[in-house]
Amino acid sequence: MEETPYRKKYVFDGKGVLALLGGMLAGSTVVAIFNVIVMYVFKVNLQYNDIFLILSNAGLFLGAIFAFDYFICRPSTGKKLNFNFSRTNMMTYFLVFPLMFGMMLIAEFITSQIPVTGPFFGEYYNYFNKLMEQMTNDPATLILLAVVMAPLFEEIVFRGIIMKGLVNKGMKPAVAIIISAVVFGLVHGNPWQFVGAVLLGCVLGLVYHKTKSLLLPILLHAFNNLCSSILIFYNKTESFADTFKVSEWLILGIGIVIFTTFYILFMKKYRVHYNDI
Repeated sequence: MEETPYRKKYVFDGKGVLALLGGMLAGSTVVAIFNVIVMYVFKVNLQYNDIFLILSNAGLFLGAIFAFDYFICRPSTGKKLNFNFSRTNMMTYFLVFPLMFGMMLIAEFITSQIPVTGPFFGEYYNYFNKLMEQMTNDPATLILLAVVMAPLFEEIVFRGIIMKGLVNKGMKPAVAIIISAVVFGLVHGNPWQFVGAVLLGCVLGLVYHKTKSLLLPILLHAFNNLCSSILIFYNKTESFADTFKVSEWLILGIGIVIFTTFYILFMKKYRVHYNDI
């Protein structure tokens, strides 16, 4: 008998949270130890090099994924962690990318309403900006981190592990999508990225639930980050409104029209042939 999606799979609960957090800590520790060894042997501190950002990011997420696989997935299912990356039909791509873009515009408008001045928000916003500026000035490194590594690792963790594990546990898909999106927003650590991450995370979760493949969420996540990176490179801002010198309300209106149109089309199942896991 053919296995139905999400049946007899791992679940995500308190043990899963501990596994992910422990794996992240272990991965970060391994990278730190590696840096100490390099300092001792080669007298070079990688902490001030872009390679350290790349290694830290990889160590953080690979540690989390490995820990969940080893301590949660294999003991409960007898199988190693596995994800579906299969392609869908071309019509799906024509529907989900505009859907994502529409939500990006809506998220930009809502984010722009969050204060960036004042006794709390002003200091926090300045700290956040300085932190982002210190990350890297190298476009190649930023593209690798934001457009390649982040979409791959984050979709595996937030959609492939957390969201799917919640659905496996018996949670309604809509609730699992929202929870994974909120957690996705919280890990960004600031209110400006939180709003966008939650809204975009809902779209990514919806697409994953409907297509049963992580490929499209990864591509959509990369698309969002690529757009932001291009705007930063050429205009020092992530805002479409600032880049094109148009009203934020116009951006919101366009976003609502695009998102609503393609959401309706996407949800008409006869237009999309979904794959099973």
